[in-house]
Amino acid sequence: MANKNNKILTTRAAAAEVIAKVLRGQSLSALLPEYSERVEEKDRPLLKELCFGTLRWYPQISILLKSLIQKPLREKDLEIQGLVACGLYQLMHMRIAEHAIINETVSAVTKLNRPWAKGLVNAVLRSFQRQQQELLDSQSDNAVFQTAHPKWLLKKINDSWPEEIATQIVAANNERAPMTLRVNALRTSRQDYLDCLTAAGISASAAEYSAQGIVLDAPCDVNDLPNFKDGHVSIQDEAAQLAAGLLMLDKGQRVLDACCAPGGKTCHILESAPDLESLLAIDLEQRRLIRVEENLARLQLKADLKAANANDLERWWDGNTYDRILIDAPCSATGVIRRHPDIKILRKPADIDKLAAIQTKILTSLWQTLKPGGILVYATCSVLPDENEQIIKHFVASQNDAEILKIDAAWGIATDHGRQLFPLVNGNDGFYYSRLRKL
Repeated sequence: MANKNNKILTTRAAAAEVIAKVLRGQSLSALLPEYSERVEEKDRPLLKELCFGTLRWYPQISILLKSLIQKPLREKDLEIQGLVACGLYQLMHMRIAEHAIINETVSAVTKLNRPWAKGLVNAVLRSFQRQQQELLDSQSDNAVFQTAHPKWLLKKINDSWPEEIATQIVAANNERAPMTLRVNALRTSRQDYLDCLTAAGISASAAEYSAQGIVLDAPCDVNDLPNFKDGHVSIQDEAAQLAAGLLMLDKGQRVLDACCAPGGKTCHILESAPDLESLLAIDLEQRRLIRVEENLARLQLKADLKAANANDLERWWDGNTYDRILIDAPCSATGVIRRHPDIKILRKPADIDKLAAIQTKILTSLWQTLKPGGILVYATCSVLPDENEQIIKHFVASQNDAEILKIDAAWGIATDHGRQLFPLVNGNDGFYYSRLRKL
């Protein structure tokens, strides 16, 4: 719980508390639903904008905070730091009258129970208002400031890809993500659903690479989508929609979906191949499987779900091998930063090696459960070769029964062992896919 009394907050006070909790290590996606319940319904879109925007630009804003606040705030007062950061985001990036931004932000101090900070918040925001151009000009050569990416991540991206691609990744990370749908082919066709959207006054177009994909011209509330509750459509980025097709699914197959939550790919597999013998979907945490269950129920699909560590075969595997395996491996999520801007704050350099070790372990463990002749698709939402190409390269070199099945596709770029998609402004998320066959 955010507050013991769960009191209603002003939008900016709620945003300040969310930002402070992210700075302390919590994730935005876990916090936002709770805090959305603590503001007026009409203010929820603004709360989301303030949280996403402030975190998206936080590497830039934190540099300004150091210039504007002479004495660093104590850890217990991170709510005030979050509030000032939220105010700076509004002054730089939102079309709201500056006097209204300052007044509303200063007023939020009361809801945060820190009346002593009113003068500080007011002084910092007015100081920025006066010195804005000078402060921005002073950072013209600071790559961290200009790109709003932490130094280590910027270096990783620049070291991994040519300048043109690296620039594209960084630019896309700072944009709002598009809203993309996946049509349930068991219930309707893409064209029929596009017609339904048109009738509902929602502008959209067919996705370029996914046969079931639809891209909305502007995001909307899921409750406004025709037949959403009846399972005609799901929310899923186009890059994630490519996984099911790569599995080369067929009737009567036994399929394993590892690290399955929240279940988008699980459901797409079942929509694509309704005559499978079985689909087992596993995830490490039972609570994460609740989302999978909800999605399956809404789409009227069935799968076997199990909370298990993918590496601990004795705990969950019945010894019968699988025809197809999808590993949507835990990763840095550097391909979906625009959807999870708190990654810029929460992800640390040491995480990459730790994740690579986990990815290798999962791949090595699950390879034992694949039939000879079976196909395994390895996927991440990362743009870092350390978690993608290097994992597969080392795995194939260490196995005498693994071969790469080339992915011939119009999307992304070919790598030696798979294909890499990069986040695109108004386009797909960043994703990596590799397809392997067991000899």
